[in-house]
Amino acid sequence: MIVEPVAVDNIAHNIQLAVAPVFLLTGIGSVLNVLTTRLGRVIDRARGIEAHFPEFGAEDRAIAIRELRVLDRRMATVHIAIALCTMSALLVCVLVSILFIGDFVPVPPSTTIAALFVVAMTLLIGGLVMFLREIRLATRSVRVNQALIGADPSQPGG
Repeated sequence: MIVEPVAVDNIAHNIQLAVAPVFLLTGIGSVLNVLTTRLGRVIDRARGIEAHFPEFGAEDRAIAIRELRVLDRRMATVHIAIALCTMSALLVCVLVSILFIGDFVPVPPSTTIAALFVVAMTLLIGGLVMFLREIRLATRSVRVNQALIGADPSQPGG
């Protein structure tokens, strides 16, 4: 089976097709940046608590253990989010490669492209859901004492 040479305009068209997913990669990269920053902060907080743990009395140790458990869940959740978003980005890279070499192979890659895109989006959705879950864990673990800020707990938002 002989494959005919691909015209320059076909290559240019393939490059144009491959550019759109590159913007998706930029967005996923931004999400990964946020996730890794959050993970770093959680790790720093856990290390800080662990460093001072021997100095704590019984009551402070109980509080520290509760916080460390929450931090451990947050780390695991962010780690899953990072893994899902990274796998999504890798599939988008494969997608870009297939879009570019599509004219060089005798079999039309349209089904493969569609399947990769759906899987990449599903992984990204999973990563974003885990991100929301981590945010929920973080906000639930930090409840502001309403008496300290002078808010009326019977009023919404205050």
